[in-house]
Amino acid sequence: MRHGKKVNHLGRKTAHRKSMLANMACSLIEHKRINTTVAKAKALKQFVEPMITKSKEDTTHNRRIVFSRLRQKEAVAELFRDVAAKVGDRPGGYTRIIKLGNRLGDNADMAMIELVDYNEIYNADKPKKKTTRRSRRGGSKIVAPIAETKASSEEE
Repeated sequence: MRHGKKVNHLGRKTAHRKSMLANMACSLIEHKRINTTVAKAKALKQFVEPMITKSKEDTTHNRRIVFSRLRQKEAVAELFRDVAAKVGDRPGGYTRIIKLGNRLGDNADMAMIELVDYNEIYNADKPKKKTTRRSRRGGSKIVAPIAETKASSEEE
């Protein structure tokens, strides 16, 4: 049973795991998609999505928090400049994991993790969703009096 175990340790010590996730997150921000194993992709998703949320509000405090986890100035700059502008209206779910099959050498499950808003091919056929689902009451208006006034003005 896995009660209370939220972190996948990925068979590594803490420092190695944090460094690996930071490097993978920088690569994801730079290249917009990377290929890795499914377990690492799931761990990376939990690592990088809170930082993308922080990048939506560009403050010095948020930049320092993200830099303390990423440790690459160029990646932080690109995250706050380009990626935050692209995902500004999205309320979460910034990454997508697509399973690719098994690796040839050791039969490991492989996956591609990508930033959702940077895949124009996948998003092109889907229509934009409405932001609210509420409907207005009394939305229908009577059109008949307008038609009568037009008809009466034409007769004169």
